[in-house]
Amino acid sequence: MSKDLLFEIGLEEIPARFIRAAMEQLQDRTSKWLESSRITHSGVTAYATPRRLAVLVKDVAEKQVDISEEVKGPSRKIAKDASGEWSKAALGFARSQGVSPDDFTFKELAGVEYIYATRSSAGVETSSLLSEGLTGIVSAMTFPKNMRWGAYDFKFVRPIRWLVALFGKEIIDLEITGVTAGNVSRGHRFLGAEAEITEPALYVEVMRAQHVLVDVQERQELILGGINKLAEEKNWTIAIKEDLLEEVLFLVETPTVLFGTFDPAFLNIPQDVLITSMREHQRYFPVFDAAGKLLPFFVTVRNGNAQSLDVIARGNEKVLRARLSDAKFFYEEDQKLQIKDALAKLENIVYHEELGSIGDKVRRIRKIADRLAEKLGLPTAVASEVSRTADICKFDLVTQMVYEFPELQGTMGEDYARKAGEPENVAKAIFEHYQPRFAGEAVPTTAAGYVVSLADKIDSIVGCFSIGIIPTGSQDPYALRRQAAGIVQIVLEHKLPINLQEIFAAAIEVHENSKNSKHFSDELRISLYEFFGLRVKRLLSDNVRYDVVDAVIAAGYDNVVDVVARSRALMDAVSNQEDFKITVDSFNRVSNLAAKATVGIIEPTLLTEEAEVKLYETWQTLHTPYAQALTARNAEEALHILSGLKETVTGFFDSVMVMAEDEQIRANRLALLAGIDADCKAFADFGKLVW
Repeated sequence: MSKDLLFEIGLEEIPARFIRAAMEQLQDRTSKWLESSRITHSGVTAYATPRRLAVLVKDVAEKQVDISEEVKGPSRKIAKDASGEWSKAALGFARSQGVSPDDFTFKELAGVEYIYATRSSAGVETSSLLSEGLTGIVSAMTFPKNMRWGAYDFKFVRPIRWLVALFGKEIIDLEITGVTAGNVSRGHRFLGAEAEITEPALYVEVMRAQHVLVDVQERQELILGGINKLAEEKNWTIAIKEDLLEEVLFLVETPTVLFGTFDPAFLNIPQDVLITSMREHQRYFPVFDAAGKLLPFFVTVRNGNAQSLDVIARGNEKVLRARLSDAKFFYEEDQKLQIKDALAKLENIVYHEELGSIGDKVRRIRKIADRLAEKLGLPTAVASEVSRTADICKFDLVTQMVYEFPELQGTMGEDYARKAGEPENVAKAIFEHYQPRFAGEAVPTTAAGYVVSLADKIDSIVGCFSIGIIPTGSQDPYALRRQAAGIVQIVLEHKLPINLQEIFAAAIEVHENSKNSKHFSDELRISLYEFFGLRVKRLLSDNVRYDVVDAVIAAGYDNVVDVVARSRALMDAVSNQEDFKITVDSFNRVSNLAAKATVGIIEPTLLTEEAEVKLYETWQTLHTPYAQALTARNAEEALHILSGLKETVTGFFDSVMVMAEDEQIRANRLALLAGIDADCKAFADFGKLVW
């Protein structure tokens, strides 16, 4: 026999950004508790709105599953003493399993006899476990921020105001912070009322009657349907940003889509400013025409029904008008600020107490960028653009617009720089030097943009490492992982002829010569390199087998373009497993013996066997073109050349005794293998491949 289980936690409004994770956590903890409690069921469905978290479990067994299992104890030799009586060890095992020693059985395992106890446990009624189980689930839940209320020590995301706990039609006897569970939930704050839920299966429909759509997917489809219908009717393109949709989804219990308008005169403000103001402050969806031009309309979602939408629209329009008026004022005032005056103000903004002001950071960025531009061999005109971009890349941080909308840093810098008469590439690079801001975002397209972006990011990373701010676990307050990934992405996508160590060296030199000078120990340099290694490894892992990633990383990752090329070539090779496995086996045999080499000089006159002479000559023939292919980043060709050693290596091992009695001959053969192994290791550690 089975019954459905419903558990709803009624709360004060939860921050929208917390709700999905909380809903999934409640679902996961409920599933795991049922499993650990040996209670079978047909599945756990989670629901959530701004005022509730709930789970509905179908077909919950009315009784735990009975268990009967054999538990292995000590060996017979330990279990019985010299007189044949049960030892203390055996008696202790019997007590721990709740059985009598007379019930022991003996079984042989790997030639040794052990005692076994059969432990049985009859399942208890599910109803007797639910109160403690559900209370434990709630107590174990965690959130980014918690609250306490009243005189209770209990912490939760928001104060609990009601509880619904039903097993079939029976109310589960539980109480949390003075709130006793019942079968009465609460509907929409303004449109609904309290509602009795007579059985769990009716939960969704009972709440719908009270103007609450508890099903998250249903609410999302209703919102998207309303937006798409409006777009079709008006011939609009309504931009739906995923994070905004997610937030709106968890701000409403009964969603109704509506639109409003604003004064077209505001369209003289840059489009990004208007969009940011609508999205970030008002949670509105911006509207565009077919050409992607912003229109003087917005779309929003009401937490309620379709009554008096015109009144609601006018209220939203009034609020937006005030927001846009502020933005217009900030925009006009900012244009009165000269770039040189803005740069002077950067001296008064602390970047970090140990790393100086933003002004100090800008000067470091300029010096690093100039070094990188020289290393990349950029033309003089482009190098000048790099220098100017670096000098003014942060000037918009002191503008009123960026103060109000921090996410517009770079965007406003580009606009203001262009209006101030800066070269187009410089203005564009001010925006681009923040890219990529997150995984998947485009990298800078201009040389000034990507060089200053590299300089800015490596300055932050090296600076933080120099003062001991190194990401550990989930702690990364300065987003150094994201910035390191950005550097790797820029180098790869532009195929820049520069190594990671060269980028590090430029930043380290500047930091060591700055007024906030820090000494970089060898250990810190190694930590920096390993930190980037994890970013390269994550980049490769998106499309490459884990063992191939480990193999190519072991050969070095200083050149990002090179390691990606090697990983792709090796992936292609291992797809032809049978043929390439023989090649890899031969390389691994070479590596195993090469580890015993004590000298690195090969004396050709000591090569006496035909097979070793042939191996030496083949290697000498292939070594130069192989090295040239590696230098040219032609990984596929390099691997093809290296694989040409397979036949002669196999012939060598078939007919030559490497560990000869003659010490000179043995050392010479090992030196030959060590040279070949060094070539192999320059491409990958083939021993890490898994077949």
